[in-house]
Amino acid sequence: MLNLSSEEINKKINTIQKCWATSLVNIGKAYLEEKDYISLTNKFIDDLYFFKKGKVLFKPTRANQKPFRSKKNEFISYFIGFNKVSDEDKGFALDPWKSIEFSNFDFSHFENILIAMGSYIFTDYEENTVKAEYSFGYVLDKDENKLKIIFHHSSLPFNDN
Repeated sequence: MLNLSSEEINKKINTIQKCWATSLVNIGKAYLEEKDYISLTNKFIDDLYFFKKGKVLFKPTRANQKPFRSKKNEFISYFIGFNKVSDEDKGFALDPWKSIEFSNFDFSHFENILIAMGSYIFTDYEENTVKAEYSFGYVLDKDENKLKIIFHHSSLPFNDN
């Protein structure tokens, strides 16, 4: 059970979100610099997602043919297009992004689960932006004493046109 104040929970959520954004940016940067972005992606997923102890659910932003994922190799396929599980996986992290800014709408706390939702803005090196909406579910990994992602849903804002 997480016995934390709202301020402490918000700080933990902001910390993992900053790590997530920095990691995704660094993967794209490594790709541009022809460095080992595959190892960086594996580290990103191992460090931030809870695969070592359970299933993780993922709805990628830009996925239509295979819109739901739960296996590590499916995450890698989406983020960097490596060992593709779907032809649509071009490598979301390889766009590449210069910055990613989270804007939390709010969070909920249930026993040892935290859920945050809001929007994030991805900015590329030409200053183009993409706004997406997210919901993340987190659990405290007691062995590492940090939050890990157990649920990640991302989508583009609704457009009635």
